[in-house]
Amino acid sequence: MIKSLLQILHQNYINHKTSRLIGILSLLFLFNGCQTTLSPEQTTTAFWKAMVNGELETARKYTTRETQDLVIKQENIMGASLEKTGVIVIDGPDAKVATMIMLKNHESNKPLTFDTVLLKEDDVWKVDYQKTLTNLSILPFGEVINSLRAIGDVINKKLEQQIPLFENQVKSLSDELIRQLNEFRHQLEKANPTERK
Repeated sequence: MIKSLLQILHQNYINHKTSRLIGILSLLFLFNGCQTTLSPEQTTTAFWKAMVNGELETARKYTTRETQDLVIKQENIMGASLEKTGVIVIDGPDAKVATMIMLKNHESNKPLTFDTVLLKEDDVWKVDYQKTLTNLSILPFGEVINSLRAIGDVINKKLEQQIPLFENQVKSLSDELIRQLNEFRHQLEKANPTERK
């Protein structure tokens, strides 16, 4: 009897052990399935919110391994506000998110608008801070470039308006050259009538 009781207890222990193992594995799969990776926009938002709040360690969690050392305190960004994110362009493992930040005490009250560059690292979107800094560094030249582009557009329109005039002048010059060449050929023929025969 004791032997059969021990067999029943042993069998019950093995059955519960299997049930527990199945339960634990099920919970692990469930928790793993609930973890979601952040989208490029969510990663961008989390990164810049950490940066403007001076939470550098948090910001580094959202950057690529190669660029984490570049995340340092930026006085001009401290106290700024992330206004919004805009157009998101995803090209395979690369992404760009249009980002708008309003700096604290900015003279022109214009927000900084630039692209935050992201890469997929271990299937997780991370900010490529070096490329993003490059986008930020060209911002002062943005207005100059836009001004030059506007000047180029004006010049282009003026040239387009002048093209018919140029065409008429070239045609007139061409007709005049042909007339003068014919006249010169005619004078040569008169001066040397024997060569013609």
